[in-house]
Amino acid sequence: MSDPEQAPLRDEPGQRPVAARRTVHEGMIADLVRDTVDFAEGVRFDREYVRHPGAVAVLALDDAERVLLIRQYRHPVGHELWEIPAGLLDLDGEAPHLAAARELAEETGHEPADLRTLVDLRPSPGGMDEVIRVYLASGVRESELEFERTDEEAALLIRWVPLAEAVTAVLEGRITNATTVAAVLALHALRGGGAGMSSLRAADAPFMERPGRD
Repeated sequence: MSDPEQAPLRDEPGQRPVAARRTVHEGMIADLVRDTVDFAEGVRFDREYVRHPGAVAVLALDDAERVLLIRQYRHPVGHELWEIPAGLLDLDGEAPHLAAARELAEETGHEPADLRTLVDLRPSPGGMDEVIRVYLASGVRESELEFERTDEEAALLIRWVPLAEAVTAVLEGRITNATTVAAVLALHALRGGGAGMSSLRAADAPFMERPGRD
C-alpha cells in the first residue's frame, strides 16, 4: 500500500457499498435521496443528500484583463448576486464545454474563441453530489445569435469588471457566489504565478468522476 504522506495531493474515489437507496423527494431540478451506507465492517448508517445533475460555469477574460460578470436574482438567498455565467448539465449528450459556451451566449450574448478548464468544484460534498466545472474563456466576442431570456434571467445586468477589482470585491466579502469566488481567485493565482492559458487543462479534459451514479 502506498504511503499517503508521499502520494500526490489529489481526491481519491472510494465509494462505499450502498445497501439501500430511496428517493425522499423528487424536485424540479434535483432530488433528495437517502442511502444506507456500509461504511466498514459492522458500521452502517444512513445519509441524506441532494442528487444534482451538475453544472458548468464560464469566466470570460478580455484583452484588457477584465472579466465578464452578471448580476442575477437568487431567490433562495434573497439577494441579487454578482456571478459568472453558469448553467445545468441537463441536456442529454451535450459535452460540458459545449454547454458552457452555450450558457455564455444565452446569458451574455458573447461567444469564446477558446475555452480551457480553469477549476473543478464540489461545492457542498457533505450534503449534495453536485459537481461544477469552471472554464476560462478568451477571445470573447459578441454573438450574432439572439436569445430570449426568461424568469430571473430577464433582469440580468451584465458588466465587464477589471480582474483586480473583482479580486478585491471577493476578499472584502462583496461577491459571495462560491463558483465566482473560486473562479476569480483561481485566475488571480494563475496570473500571479506567471502562467498562461496554455498551462490549463483542455476544455474537453476528463470530467470529474461521480461514483454511485446509475
